[in-house]
Amino acid sequence: MSSSSSSPSALHGAFLADRAVLSVSGADAETFLNRLLTQSVPEAGRTQSTYAALLTPQGKVISDMIILRNPHQPDAFLVDCPLAVAPDLVKRLTVFRLRAAVTIEDRSAELGVTALWGGQHPDAGAIASPDPRLPAMGYRAIGARSQDNTEATRAYHAHRIACGLSEGGKDYMFGSVFPHEINLDQLHGLAFDKGCYVGQEVVSRMEHRGLARTRLVPVVFPDGFAASEGIEVLAGTLPAGHLGSVTAGGKGLALLRLDRVAEAQAKGQTITAGGVALVPHKPDWATFEFPAPSPKA
Repeated sequence: MSSSSSSPSALHGAFLADRAVLSVSGADAETFLNRLLTQSVPEAGRTQSTYAALLTPQGKVISDMIILRNPHQPDAFLVDCPLAVAPDLVKRLTVFRLRAAVTIEDRSAELGVTALWGGQHPDAGAIASPDPRLPAMGYRAIGARSQDNTEATRAYHAHRIACGLSEGGKDYMFGSVFPHEINLDQLHGLAFDKGCYVGQEVVSRMEHRGLARTRLVPVVFPDGFAASEGIEVLAGTLPAGHLGSVTAGGKGLALLRLDRVAEAQAKGQTITAGGVALVPHKPDWATFEFPAPSPKA
């Protein structure tokens, strides 16, 4: 789905072929998910979705996800998650199920996810809710699977990158990052007032001791030419992270050691990827400390 108007108020959309839809249902579904995930699932009667993640016991992100309560089945939740990790996610949830009254299904053969942004609320043709991460991201709709549209998908990722939002498999590898590093603490993906969940001790320690030195942040290539995705980023001569998603317009995302960025900038050194200069920026929604740009930037 893609808008035919260039008006800023037009509703743009893209079917996200790389997203899966899982169903977690049953009398114990709400309690089951709340004991595992980093954020509480939507309460009964709420149409608002929540952003959450399943972590390893060591606090690394197995998968992030957007969860909403199925309005057609009160004891069921629909999980919008990356297609690449859906089979593993089903297996892991099944292991945790034990004797709980919960049914876990992968419904991706029939259901898909569409992102909608830049306009009014979509019609009632699908199960839709505001994106819980940022208002600028618009809505997420779950409905019948659609055809992938390369142009619409490219527009969605350009919008996502402009908003400073990461995506697993593109900006980081699952199982390799802590939730703070991909800004779940900034995007309503971590709850610090709920019961225990897998990996909570690590998350709590990072939060209260301020241990998150690495952050996923937007970057701009001043010359308009972006380096290749996945390439190492250097702060002066020191490794500082790697480049994630990039756009043809010279914008991107990078997972960076902000302390090394700060040291390099204090010395007047350039931040580069593949020999190409880039400038990291703090997202306008972020509250974490961010190094001031050097005079050269």
